[in-house]
Amino acid sequence: MKKSKSMNKIKTIIKFILTSLFIIQLSCCTQKSVEPQWPSVTTESKPWTRWWWMGNAVDEQGITAQLEAFSKAGLGGVEITPIYGVKGYEDQFLDYLSPKWLKMLGYTLKEAKRLGLKVDMVMGTGWPYGGSQVKPEYAASKLQIQTYPLTIGQTFNKTIEIDDKKQRGLASLVKIIYVNKDGKSTDLTSALENSNSPLTPQEKTIVKNKIVYTPTEDGTLYAIFCGKTRQQVKRAAPGGKGYTLDHFSKTAFDDYAEPFTDALAPFQNKLHGIFNDSYEVYGADFSPEFLNEFKQRRGYDLMDYINILNEKPDTETYHRLLCDYRETLSDMLLNNFAQNWHSWANDNSFETRYQAHGSPGNLIDLWASADIPECEVFGSPEFDIPGYRHITENCRKGDYDKMYLKFCSSAAHLQGKEIVSSESFTWLREHFKTALSHCKPVTDNFFLCGINHMFLHGATYSPADEKWPGWKFYASVNFNPNNTIWKDASALFAYIGRCQAILQKAQTDNDILLYYPIYDAYTTTHPDKLLFQLSLHSIDEYLYPTSFYKTARELDKEGFSFDFLSDQFLTKCEYKNNGIIINDKATYKTIIVPEMHHMPLESMKKLIALKEAGAQIIFMDAPKTVPGLNNYKEKENELQKMISSNENLFFKPKDIKTELNNHNIFGEKAYRYGLKIIRKKLNGDIIYFAANHTASTIDKFIPFNVKAKSVLLMNPMNSTSGLAQIKPNGKTTLIRIQLEPGESIFIRTSTKGINTKLWHYLKEEKTTPIKENWQLTFKDGGPALPHDTVISTLQSWTNLGKSYEAFSGTGVYKTSLTFNKQDNSFYKLDLGDVRESARVYVNGQFITTLFAQPYKTDITAALKNGKNELEIEVTNLAANRVRNLEQSKTYEWKKFYEINMVDINYKKFDAAAWEATPSGLLNNVNIISYKEN
Repeated sequence: MKKSKSMNKIKTIIKFILTSLFIIQLSCCTQKSVEPQWPSVTTESKPWTRWWWMGNAVDEQGITAQLEAFSKAGLGGVEITPIYGVKGYEDQFLDYLSPKWLKMLGYTLKEAKRLGLKVDMVMGTGWPYGGSQVKPEYAASKLQIQTYPLTIGQTFNKTIEIDDKKQRGLASLVKIIYVNKDGKSTDLTSALENSNSPLTPQEKTIVKNKIVYTPTEDGTLYAIFCGKTRQQVKRAAPGGKGYTLDHFSKTAFDDYAEPFTDALAPFQNKLHGIFNDSYEVYGADFSPEFLNEFKQRRGYDLMDYINILNEKPDTETYHRLLCDYRETLSDMLLNNFAQNWHSWANDNSFETRYQAHGSPGNLIDLWASADIPECEVFGSPEFDIPGYRHITENCRKGDYDKMYLKFCSSAAHLQGKEIVSSESFTWLREHFKTALSHCKPVTDNFFLCGINHMFLHGATYSPADEKWPGWKFYASVNFNPNNTIWKDASALFAYIGRCQAILQKAQTDNDILLYYPIYDAYTTTHPDKLLFQLSLHSIDEYLYPTSFYKTARELDKEGFSFDFLSDQFLTKCEYKNNGIIINDKATYKTIIVPEMHHMPLESMKKLIALKEAGAQIIFMDAPKTVPGLNNYKEKENELQKMISSNENLFFKPKDIKTELNNHNIFGEKAYRYGLKIIRKKLNGDIIYFAANHTASTIDKFIPFNVKAKSVLLMNPMNSTSGLAQIKPNGKTTLIRIQLEPGESIFIRTSTKGINTKLWHYLKEEKTTPIKENWQLTFKDGGPALPHDTVISTLQSWTNLGKSYEAFSGTGVYKTSLTFNKQDNSFYKLDLGDVRESARVYVNGQFITTLFAQPYKTDITAALKNGKNELEIEVTNLAANRVRNLEQSKTYEWKKFYEINMVDINYKKFDAAAWEATPSGLLNNVNIISYKEN
């Protein structure tokens, strides 16, 4: 018997040596890595958070306490967003930009610097930009048209006044246009009494709008007003109430910026950045400057077609007119607001962070106008990961689409910018029901879309003496010490920081530029409305039905890497060194032009010029015409001549995959194995971030489009790393990937050898259930600590009685067990179903914090042969405590102005009706033994 055991041991050792030699041979580990395996986690690579100041009722003591908590937990910075206040604290409210408010800002900046944090702020309160300093003439505007039928020979003698009584004193009469029955227009503005002619935005508003006119034929008089949307700043803080700003007017923004220039002057080179939230300026489709800008940009007078613009007939002329109208809005938003705002901020030493989604314009160009483009996901994406709960009553439909997020990351890549941000976890779950485990795969999805800077949504300032749960913003997860998930949030933040430290240093390595045909959207989407906003919540209207989206999804499915390309950035493309270059950080192999109807003549000329220079250009079909109305027949004829002269360019490929393969562009096959990946470049190496969001473990040699001598696997969850098993395979390298559902990894490939330890590939041998009783005690929570107890069968602690059911906080499970530890084996502790995060100690040694699937950790080094002490601290959600609070009605905590508190469906928040949320360790804890494989 002893001899058999000895022989088995010798065989195991020999097998291990041979396997090691095989891996070493494959990896060619002859040279050392040029740089450390894990980049340093910096302030920028840590996650940041939005920080709501409710009523601006902040003080120095509270600011210090929260900033210290943020810093200790591993955040890198905050964004101050003043918001509506809390009832009963009115005497502590500070008006926005008042001397007292600026004093608090200065104190915040000083404390943040001491703690290694950076600070951004919003240029206003709530959202969108606006406030008390916005004069009516600079408020968001809308086009309003009134018509008056005229009869031949009958004198029209009337004072023109806006019919909408709500617009009296706000709307200004801009033009009076007469249109005869044949559609010919005549500008009668000069016929108005007390008017200046012609009327321009620089001249005085018409005072007395009386007109006397006798037509020589039947027709219609059109009165064009610049009305006001009357939209007020949403969720405004004290001192921030007022009209929403006209985002199409440079004059309006310049006036808006004046008080900020003065107020923020002392904070130059101290305040990090200025933030602009998603574009939620509703109904704004005009500006006092619009008609002049339209004429300058589009080359004709919009008033020549006022009857068509007003009647919106289903004709080619109207659709072309509509396209021109919308393009002008886009141009004005980009030039007069976005770029103007960016220049102002940079001139004052501040970076800009911009959420362009929802804008009536080309999102790529708008996002690219800022230092840091920022996107968001709203709601709850679903995953197949076992244990990733998506309970209907706790979730709302997730407004998430990878292709939409790629507009944002593409904007950064086209500019060569390092950081792409995201407002993260907005409405991810119902209040008090978001777990750290819910955040992890959503974070991975952001990374896979090219986003590399998580901005938490968010944290609410709350005074230390305020009763639990303190102050809470209505739509946030609330990442602050009042929430139970804060106990272990540092583990999530550390994971994010490690990932972002790599992703922010890496550069895009996408092969393809996919041209975005914005003019089709301008021309056809909702033709009944002048205003067309590219919103996160309406992508099914303007994105899903398009050939562009279909092509993007097909490329993604086949594993091709790509960015989106706008007409503006197409003009910057050059063909050099066998690649298409826009900036010095990105080189692309081809441009794909999807099926479309409208393409600008200049864009077609540029594409053909690139093709003639040697670039690979793939047209899925030839465009049919040019966009817009001005001289379109001439331009259309020229476009068709260009197409006819380059017939070899315009053919429908059998399929995009085959066409790209014919150009030696190949998709990554990892997708076929269930692996989600993004490929980047890092200091000459090709690096992949990969995640397993399937329901099954992946353990396969997977081909990657890189020729590598060695491959380093890096686990960002625990900082472990090691050399992968690889097999060269022509132009690809087969890399063994072993990932359980929910796990993620970095795959760093190198043309050199790396001298480091091998990665441990493990094969499960045996599962040993822990059958001993558990002693359960409680700490760090409320409303009161339940009594200690002993559990023989693990289950939700809410089953143990009313006091346990009401408790939110940390329960400590302890047990002793005797274990027979084997040589050459690896051991993992499998906690199974954990609600929600767990700190693991073995024999007094802290092992790790587990906060997401799979709830497993290596305990090989700490596990002893013989008696072992096991301690697991489990922290649940805050849901049960708030449920108990609302059922008992001990005190009222929902005392906020404006929207107060609503649930995930924007109905009245009522936790009293909830079922108790399962908490603690819900099933058997096991020790799993593995052998290296």
